[in-house]
Amino acid sequence: MSNIGTSKGVLEIAKFGLYVSIPIVLMYTFANNSKNIQRFMGNRSYVVYPPEAPRPPSPEEMREMARELARKNNSR
Repeated sequence: MSNIGTSKGVLEIAKFGLYVSIPIVLMYTFANNSKNIQRFMGNRSYVVYPPEAPRPPSPEEMREMARELARKNNSR
């Protein structure tokens, strides 16, 4: 038997209608009036990245630093 006549069926149909209508209403609201989206986006804070840090040493510089550390350790 079908559940369309029961309260569960009506609830499922109502939920489906809500799930489908919310994105449609939001798209209609923002697509037809660009001031709405500018007002909405203007109230949001965005990620602000810190200034760029110094670059890590190149592989050659790292090898040279490792050699110097090894020389210091061997001389002890």
